Amino acid sequence: MSKTEPYSINIGGELLSLEKPVVMGILNATPDSFYQHHEGAEAIRLRTRQMLDEGATILDVGACSTRPGFTPPDEKEEMRRLREALAVVRQEAPRAVLSVDTFRAGVAKMCVEEFGVQIVNDISGGELDKEMFQTVAELHVPYVLTHNKALPQEKEEAFLSEFLQEMGSKVEALHELGVCDIILDPGFGFNKTLEQNYILMQNLDVLHELDCPLLVGISHKSMIYKLLGTTPQEASNGTTVLHTVALQKGAHILRAHEVKEAMECIKIINELSECLT
Repeated sequence: MSKTEPYSINIGGELLSLEKPVVMGILNATPDSFYQHHEGAEAIRLRTRQMLDEGATILDVGACSTRPGFTPPDEKEEMRRLREALAVVRQEAPRAVLSVDTFRAGVAKMCVEEFGVQIVNDISGGELDKEMFQTVAELHVPYVLTHNKALPQEKEEAFLSEFLQEMGSKVEALHELGVCDIILDPGFGFNKTLEQNYILMQNLDVLHELDCPLLVGISHKSMIYKLLGTTPQEASNGTTVLHTVALQKGAHILRAHEVKEAMECIKIINELSECLT
């Protein structure tokens, strides 16, 4: 099993240790997510409580579907949905560590300043809003940098080399702006073929060369259900399999719909790791 650095990230002036993996629970406050969504104050409150009770360390709140072929709401509508959702989450769990899933710098700024959101999770890697890197630097919050760019398909070596080059250049640009805490998300399902997703998973430990904690978001994604010929609703078992692989290769954060099952993966892998020391 892969050994990685005992990272920590600054959450509002306090260090959150990632020495042992943690779960980022998903809360979709949108009507058009590909799998699970939670609308209305009561549904959001119950979802918040469920994820925390099951062991989530971070809650990732989004109001804009990022499924393939999605048509995003405009910025005003995304802000409206997030204001409603975050007000409920903060009332239910005032001290929870929150992440906002958005590719818009203005939305990220609003969530941090109005609701004390501590992490910005940008699925576009700064590609869809060129103000995002500078905004995150000014907000002084950790940033989830996601890979979301088409790469060569012909050879595994070319794919991985360009992947590392692309992510490395963005990590350097963020550091130059003063962003201290960068979390890498390989971007499973974003601008990648089915084969590339599995090449990336097989070589996940190579990403540790970039010296950042690693977030893996594969919960119920098409790389599972398309391979198995099923549906997103039938991808729970495949999700658990890939969570296990990711943890063995050194993932620090699992972004998951089913928090309980992800926590069970972590507990088992931690026990195996203890047996090796």
